[in-house]
Amino acid sequence: MTRRRRLLAVAGLAVMLSLSGCLGILGGGSVSDERLDATPPGGAYDWNASVDADRDAHITIYENASFAAIYAVDGNEIELYRRDGLGGRNPLDVRAIRYRYPNGTVITGTELRERGAIEQTRDVVRITFPGEGDVEGDRIAVTAGSTPKRFALPTYVKGSYEVVLPPNRRVSLPVFGDTSPGGATTSVDDADRLHVVWDDVQTNSVVVQFYLPQDVQIFGAVFAVFTVVGLGGLYYYRRQIEALREQREDLGLDVDTDTDDLDDDDPPPGMR
Repeated sequence: MTRRRRLLAVAGLAVMLSLSGCLGILGGGSVSDERLDATPPGGAYDWNASVDADRDAHITIYENASFAAIYAVDGNEIELYRRDGLGGRNPLDVRAIRYRYPNGTVITGTELRERGAIEQTRDVVRITFPGEGDVEGDRIAVTAGSTPKRFALPTYVKGSYEVVLPPNRRVSLPVFGDTSPGGATTSVDDADRLHVVWDDVQTNSVVVQFYLPQDVQIFGAVFAVFTVVGLGGLYYYRRQIEALREQREDLGLDVDTDTDDLDDDDPPPGMR
């Protein structure tokens, strides 16, 4: 085996090991200080929205397809990830991490890392909370990217959930909007933001598909145009068929092939 072939074989083996998770280096490492201490959307997290409503998870989606999530601490750590198309896990691209103690004190992501731990593996971002034993009442907040008009995220904690959509978004029209799991209630606040609430989520994920009302109007207009074009094409096609039939009749090309008037023993027309 030549040297070049040996190098290719080694490189191929390394790629296979990496993809199978044997090396554990892809996606590993630490989260940078810039990401940890980045400014949350809107300048600050709305802790009161989570605490006052006693939500285990309060998620606000913004128009730039990012979201801010506040979770009630359940245990000594939390693992943040997304599911890929093959059922595996990829670390959530988090930023602007904040930690809130029960007394209201908020620390930054770098301070949280010093008092606890924040590490990124090839599968998850794992956050270990400060202190030992019972940490009930604390909350963790993170920001990450979402998909326009569709929010989907694993349920890192179980319990009550509230998802707040950007202004003028709705979920009520089938095909365009949907919520999962079922049983959610909705309401609209003074800022025209839709709140989707579940009292007790025990599923593995939460999904909210939403739309702008003008999206439906645009779709209706496009559908109407295609309908008119389709009907016009059908009418044109039928007119062409009628014109072709008239031309054949004028040229005497139409032949009566009514078999009831023909004797099976007679030769074909023109051969008699």
